[in-house]
Amino acid sequence: MKVTKLPIQILPSTRRMLLRPFIPGNPSHVDHILLRIFTTGKAQREKMLDSIFTRFDTGYEDIKPVFLEHFENIKDRLPTNVPIDDNMKLLIGAYFTQQYALESTALFNPSIVPHPIQDKEGVTKFILSLRAIGEGHISSIIFMEGIVDQDYNITLKPNSPKIIEPKRKQHDYEKALFTKRANELGILTKHALKALDLLNDTFSFDELNNAISRIRSSNIYNDKTYVEESLNAIRLLALSNFTLQFSNNDITTRAIYPASPSQSNGLEDARFVKFIDDDGTCKYYATFTAFDGRTVMPEMLETTDFSKFTVSTLNGPGAKNKGMALFPRKINGRYMMLGRQDNESLYIMQSDNPYFWYDYKKLINPTYYWEYIQIGNCGSPIEIDEGWLVITHGVGPVRSYSLGALLLDKNEPWRVIGRLDKPLLEASKGERFGYVPNVLYTCGAMVLDRTLILPYAMSDIITKFATINIDEILNHMISLKP
Repeated sequence: MKVTKLPIQILPSTRRMLLRPFIPGNPSHVDHILLRIFTTGKAQREKMLDSIFTRFDTGYEDIKPVFLEHFENIKDRLPTNVPIDDNMKLLIGAYFTQQYALESTALFNPSIVPHPIQDKEGVTKFILSLRAIGEGHISSIIFMEGIVDQDYNITLKPNSPKIIEPKRKQHDYEKALFTKRANELGILTKHALKALDLLNDTFSFDELNNAISRIRSSNIYNDKTYVEESLNAIRLLALSNFTLQFSNNDITTRAIYPASPSQSNGLEDARFVKFIDDDGTCKYYATFTAFDGRTVMPEMLETTDFSKFTVSTLNGPGAKNKGMALFPRKINGRYMMLGRQDNESLYIMQSDNPYFWYDYKKLINPTYYWEYIQIGNCGSPIEIDEGWLVITHGVGPVRSYSLGALLLDKNEPWRVIGRLDKPLLEASKGERFGYVPNVLYTCGAMVLDRTLILPYAMSDIITKFATINIDEILNHMISLKP
């Protein structure tokens, strides 16, 4: 099979910095820092501020809003009668800011989708998401933009050295849906129900907190520890469902960093898909794995413009383990999803609600030597004339990861009608060394005019691109039609 590997490479950078809030855990430490700033002379403070801004590759106007925002995080610690000018706010904000090189360790597992705005003749714009790992082995999602021309050459937009987090907002909750989620997670205790009974059909996070406080403050319970754990569980559920809003225009400055307790150790392997609803409207979903250091939690992003994202938990017995990937449209009126429920085989699910998954069954088992350990998907199925093309991964000897491919029936996608018996792509000798050796992996490809555009990461350190003709792939498949 002819595979064209493009010369373009994406490497992790230690120069790309995320400016994050820094607030010491001890409140008295905050007060001590503020006291030291205020007792410094004005001339010295101005020199300090000038020195701070000279450290950054980006301009003053890019950094100023960040420092002012971080000043807002601690301004309630200041006396209300103390006049503070903008320079003082900037200096205080700088002291409560930290830089984080979120891709300094690794940058890998790409997913590619068409850009929501196609405004250039003769090319296809795309958005590429990648998993970035920085200090503390924390995973984030970053974004890049690029174009594919008519000859399938790829050009990437240069990344900004500055990376900005979005504003996080707890959205309102529907009580019926929230109760259903709590029940699926096994946290709908009688104490949780008592708190929910105090709420209206739609409630805010503050209202939930108030209800929890009312139950907590009552003296009628003997087992205070159990009550506290029950109430804290539904609060954590609420914290795992929220909205993120970016205000900047450059998508290369955007990063989705862990923003809830379930994500505290990272967001892993986002699989983006452009989803077309029954009425023709378009949105983008991304399934990803949230990890808190102990528990793997499947979650989902939803956006229309890559500026505002809704983050939600995935629920039901089908929503477990890693590697869930949504089909790009409903089939027979139902949402469809691929997953790996047993950490070994590939499964298919269907549901009436994209956030609840009950009905699942095994689609295919590991069969060939290069997938004896495990088989899974490498992103959402891609619709072609012949059916649904699924890029898979197989794990073989020495835990080597290779890419394969399946073809599913278009109307009955639980039927596998074609399969490669040899890898579509495997690491060459020079690609086997890196952060995690012997791994070749992707989280999503796309097809343009019968050509597969396949971004892939080698050994979790470098991301490359390959192009493969669809007809070549199909011609090498073993037919599994009955």
